[in-house]
Amino acid sequence: MEKVWLKSYPPGVPEDVDLDAYLSVTDVFERAIEKFGENPCFTNLGTSLTYNEMDRYTDQLASYLQNLPGMSKGDRVAVMMPNVLQNPISIFAILRAGFTVVNTNPLYTPRELKHQLSDSGARAIIVMENFCHTLSEVIADTPIEYVITTQLGDMLHFPKSLIVNLVVKHVKKMVPKFSLPGRVKFKDALRAGSGQTRDAVACNHDDIAFLQYTGGTTGVAKGAMLTHGNMTANMQQASAWIKDAVKDGEETIITALPLYHIFSLTANCLTFMKIGALNYLITNPRDMPGFVKELQNVRFTVITGVNTLFNGLMNTPGFEQIDFSGLKLALGGGMAVQQPVAERWQKMTGSPVLEAYGLTETSPAVCINPLNLKEYNGSIGLPVPSTEVSVQDENGNILPQGETGELCVRGPQVMKGYWQKPDETARVLSNDGWLKTGDVAQMDELGFFRIVDRLKDMILVSAFNVYPSEVESVIAGHEGVLEVGVIGEPDEACGEVVKAVIVKKDASLDEAAIIAHCREKLAGYKIPKIVEFRDELPKTNVGKILRRELR
Repeated sequence: MEKVWLKSYPPGVPEDVDLDAYLSVTDVFERAIEKFGENPCFTNLGTSLTYNEMDRYTDQLASYLQNLPGMSKGDRVAVMMPNVLQNPISIFAILRAGFTVVNTNPLYTPRELKHQLSDSGARAIIVMENFCHTLSEVIADTPIEYVITTQLGDMLHFPKSLIVNLVVKHVKKMVPKFSLPGRVKFKDALRAGSGQTRDAVACNHDDIAFLQYTGGTTGVAKGAMLTHGNMTANMQQASAWIKDAVKDGEETIITALPLYHIFSLTANCLTFMKIGALNYLITNPRDMPGFVKELQNVRFTVITGVNTLFNGLMNTPGFEQIDFSGLKLALGGGMAVQQPVAERWQKMTGSPVLEAYGLTETSPAVCINPLNLKEYNGSIGLPVPSTEVSVQDENGNILPQGETGELCVRGPQVMKGYWQKPDETARVLSNDGWLKTGDVAQMDELGFFRIVDRLKDMILVSAFNVYPSEVESVIAGHEGVLEVGVIGEPDEACGEVVKAVIVKKDASLDEAAIIAHCREKLAGYKIPKIVEFRDELPKTNVGKILRRELR
């Protein structure tokens, strides 16, 4: 493959990886079981599961799913839960059954959940009871036929499992009332599956493994079709990058970002599963004191996160008591790593935060900084193996080093396209395979890329994409709003926050009314943190609101 962007790779990193080493994500999982059977695979809330136990539980659940009436290869199954042991069990059971995983954010409002389930055509969902009230509001308007519900403590050892479930439901009252007739409990599904037979389903590189929902370059949520080939390719690319720093069967990675996020799914779950590592699942990283306390009790070797997570940890009492002597790698992605955060992290832990860049549409890794980097450099790094990255003008011409244009990517990790949206796919994927990222970048003389701006108006709140058109649509639905424009505002804690600029229809309209309206229809990170009222909004001569002038 012609390299249009880079003179050389970091030491020990190959130019290309073996894309045919694994047939599917299931193949990765089953070979890890064969090699590392007795090693711990996932730990959460004091309970660990070995690779062999993961084999048994996923086989049981896969058998149950396969035997549901009418289910066939390629059918979509949604997973809606935070980082608990049931999450990876569900993911790999769905894949072993030959189905497609639809990762679903448990923070979704009924409107958002209805869209994703309907658009994906999901026939089944595995959901934590804490979020069943949301599902119960919309399930009648979705294709969902089968519901499997789980409680927070279901996979913990007895009696802790019983105690946790009772406390969550009856003491902390974290499970709102819901009605889902015909639902099956997670543990009952495992028991039923243990008495059934699972058929081995052969999946190849072209079969869709995950539908990862993203706004892409517009505000309409779309499912990026990530195939088994996309996912195993990106796993191989990331593995090649870190191979000299890690050892088979000896690593413990802190997985605080949710597994429904593509960063955590590929970088933590798949890449480290391949080498027999232990994924230490953090269920609620927003509880920083609890998170720090967990980190004090485990000697970990790798941690991934976003800028806000690293910053939050360092500002939490007790962080200085964590043992960082085993830390080999801290990887930052999802949003820009800020220089003050990176420098303070290195000073406090002795390890730099290596910034990486990726997209949902690229499974996600595109660029990573070299592991031998000694300090923050402000770049997103170098392209991973078997990947071309270029800076292009609006006509698709590749620009020379130092010039500014749109960052474009071509490689085996680039998605198959957007689910059932050929027009949207054609807008971002050229005939010759280049994916337009919507980010404005430059390449320096050493081949390092730097993001300098964004072509798209997407707002990045703590690594989650917020699309102005979606928020505008919700706010415009308030009877007191005449016009609205939504933009991002820089924020030290979250990278950016959502700002709504509104022209009133009703003079009595205030900020509290807007926030309350949004809270009913949008996930928390999409709700405006700043509401400004103006007499008019800047527009083009055809009436389109100019977000760039609002900024």
